[in-house]
Amino acid sequence: MEIKGYKNRVIDAKVEEYLSAAGAVCIEGCKWCGKTWTSEHHSKSAVYIGDPAGNYSNRIMAQVSPLTVLEGKTPRLIDEWQEVPPLWDAVRNVVDQRALKGQFILTGSAAPNREGKMHSGAGRIVRLRMRPMSLFESGDSSGKISLFDICCGRFSNELTGEVDLSELVYLIVRGGWPGNIGAKENQASILAESYIQAVLDDDIERIETANRDRLKMKKLLRSLARNESTVVSVRTLQRDIAEKDDSKVDINTISSYLDVFERLFLFDNIQPFSSNIRSSVRVKQQEKRHFADPSLACSLLRAAPEILLNDLNTLGFLFEAMCERDLRIYAESFGGNLYHYQDYSGKEIDAVIEMPDGSWSAVEIKLGAHQIDEAAKNLLSIKNSFLADKKSTPPSSLIVVCGMTNAAYLRPDGVYVVPLTALKF
Repeated sequence: MEIKGYKNRVIDAKVEEYLSAAGAVCIEGCKWCGKTWTSEHHSKSAVYIGDPAGNYSNRIMAQVSPLTVLEGKTPRLIDEWQEVPPLWDAVRNVVDQRALKGQFILTGSAAPNREGKMHSGAGRIVRLRMRPMSLFESGDSSGKISLFDICCGRFSNELTGEVDLSELVYLIVRGGWPGNIGAKENQASILAESYIQAVLDDDIERIETANRDRLKMKKLLRSLARNESTVVSVRTLQRDIAEKDDSKVDINTISSYLDVFERLFLFDNIQPFSSNIRSSVRVKQQEKRHFADPSLACSLLRAAPEILLNDLNTLGFLFEAMCERDLRIYAESFGGNLYHYQDYSGKEIDAVIEMPDGSWSAVEIKLGAHQIDEAAKNLLSIKNSFLADKKSTPPSSLIVVCGMTNAAYLRPDGVYVVPLTALKF
């Protein structure tokens, strides 16, 4: 289907690859990240289950006769399939019967309860996680430097141009939402604010039958925003809510709320790097918490650009979140995975990029150029600790991703420095 004004996405190549390998592809992710546009771009026909036209006639037809809505040119897009969960099994059965690749693309912005979806879809339906736009996709990174090339040791020094701090702040507040690209600075935060409100007012009811305390849910979201880009525990979130909002929330309630938010793809947490290659090193097994986009944390913190420019500590955490959003998008495009590292001896790595062959790169993220020396020192110290442990595999490359630097270069000590606004996959 020809989509006017479609901006190419990094995930496009993966969609095509998966369509050629499986009968159906399910593209999941937070709403408004561009799933429908991208799916339309790769489809030849479509049915929109959430379309209100004809008093939701598509949804009614899908409930009454799922096979009817699956008829059409392939690949056929089934948009927001989770509105009618039995569609999952219907797609699986049709894929089995046709025994052909690339029959369907399903999109979903919420994970339904298991009830009504009987089969995993293994071997028939493959899943892809889609995220908001990276800076390269939105046109805010020049793309002069390839992350894949750096991880493979291919790199050339290059001037990349001056970076304005206020522009970085704008990009964080605006977020990677396709519908927000080009928004004026004084309007950049509106979409993220409406996103949070829509989650609390509408989306929760779509996937939950139990009554939820919306006020407590919002307090939990604010606590998570205060702890963006950290490895905060559920118990710490409970204490934070009590201290900051003068409210008590049961630990089990917090866990249940987190589950609801995760089913809405509101979070994109980073798992700890815990490969067995690190033998004797005891590694902390906590996730680093991230919203699906840093703009959501900004909205919950009411962090307008002028506020962030006067609070560089908070800005640093939000910049880290934006970097890790982009690093994950780029890494997954070439089969890599993004992790974080923290051990019990106090050593930390902001991000770890693990390649398909098991080699890995250590990444430190710094907003200011004056922090590059400190970041490089930390990376070299960590590499030496891995070299000292004969049972461990050291990182293949050391990278500092920086906000305020005008060049990409290889330092004499072997550490790569690259500005986020020059990076691509």
